[in-house]
Parts: sequence; C-alpha cells; structure tokens
Amino acid sequence: MTDLTTDRLLLRQWRDSDREPFAALNADPAVMEHFPATQTREQSDALIDRQLDAFAERGWGLWALEVRDTGEFIGFTGLSIPSFEAHFMPAVEIGWRLAKGAWGNGYATEAALASLAYGFGPAGLDEIVSFTATPNLPSQRVMQRIGMTHDEAGDFDHVRLPAGHRLQRHVLYRISREQWESTQ
Repeated sequence: MTDLTTDRLLLRQWRDSDREPFAALNADPAVMEHFPATQTREQSDALIDRQLDAFAERGWGLWALEVRDTGEFIGFTGLSIPSFEAHFMPAVEIGWRLAKGAWGNGYATEAALASLAYGFGPAGLDEIVSFTATPNLPSQRVMQRIGMTHDEAGDFDHVRLPAGHRLQRHVLYRISREQWESTQ
C-alpha cells in the first residue's frame, strides 16, 4: 500500500488507533448531515475493514487522513468503487469525510488532489467520478476546486434512498485523465 503526502497531510493505511476517532466522526450529526444516518461503532469499524480489504486487493482505497504536523487523525480521502447500481457504473469514485474540527482548512481539497494524482498516475484510471446529495454544497465546491465538472445529465436518484427522501437526488461530477493532465 502506498502512502501519499502533501504539504500538510499524510494519506496512509488505517490503524487500530483510528477506530475510536473514526467512530466519533461517523456518530457526529453535523458530519453526517448529508448521509441518511449517523453510524454505529460497528458500522464505522466495518467501513475501515472494507478499506483494508480494498487496499489488499487493489492497492488503493480510502486512505486514513492525518495532519502531518500534529499526527492528528481527521478522517479519510481517497478512491473507491461504489457498491450500488447506477447508470454511470462501473466507476471509481473519489470521496472524503472529515471531522468537523478539520473543516475550513482546505484539507479535503488538498487530499483529493493527491488522490486524483494517484488515480490517474499509478492506479492508471481513465476517469474518476464523485457524487453527493444535492444539498451538500460544501462537497460540490471541493469537486469544483479539484477540476471536476458537473454532469447535469448524469444526476440521479440514489437507489438506496426511498422516494421523496430529502437526500435522494444526487449530483454527478466527473474528471477524465485528459482533463486532469491538461491542468498539470
């Protein structure tokens, strides 16, 4: 597994010591505002376990995110393969989830840019997508800052949410290898 570094961040393998702060992050209603529900400790641990499996299988996944100067765990950023059916599948998604105390520092953008570089570099991907519930404007701004474009025709209703749910409608963003390379 490859660790990634930026000026301020370390994107690294998950550690057992991440489990408690990650569970607290996933139990925070503010962090999980644009998700259907907060997560239990068991659900949070299962997400870490799935990422450990993804790294073992593919060499990439959602990296644990740490502030280099302090060693503080602040969430995750990275690449994953969505586990639901949608018109744009198969696809590789870039995503992030940060503790509320880490918001507003540009960490999501910085870590996402490192993840894109890995995806279009060593991972050899041709396209990366991202999606979120329509009301999640902060994540949409990160998508825009990292060079992704909104594919309005690709917006969709998430199949795992019931009709009429406030988060059912999702926006789809994309970036191709060619788009990425033109900005480097």
